[in-house]
Amino acid sequence: MIVLGSDHGGLELKEAIQKALIARGLDVVDYGTDNGDSVDYPDFAEKVASAVSRGESDLGILICGTGIGMSIVANKFPGVRAALAADEFMAQMAKEHNNANILVLGGRVLPTEKAVKMVNVWLDSSYEGGRHQRRLDKITLLEDAVRAGKL
Repeated sequence: MIVLGSDHGGLELKEAIQKALIARGLDVVDYGTDNGDSVDYPDFAEKVASAVSRGESDLGILICGTGIGMSIVANKFPGVRAALAADEFMAQMAKEHNNANILVLGGRVLPTEKAVKMVNVWLDSSYEGGRHQRRLDKITLLEDAVRAGKL
């Protein structure tokens, strides 16, 4: 299962990506928004990131106008590695090197066709592990230290 969320600035792109994911045969849960009314992106980032953080979903996609706000919020959640990508190479590296479990996109800066390609590249890429795992382990140690009040 993959969880999706957007604010009003990412609604159109989210709907196109959702259709593409369903066409791939994936189970999709859409946490909104479902209309063009102005909303606050943290509300939707929280829903997606908390589902991934709690292990209710392995992967998520967040979309706001630029992707910046969504990525800031999502990365507040333990175990979330949300990567803001602007092209296919960044989407691929987000998975291969960072094992990103949430892909963040900008609905006002990416054409739909390019964004769908980026999602497909991200989904089709595999985490390489190896030297990259050492770095992810350091991120986990930092998260643990912050939670414990040591940083």
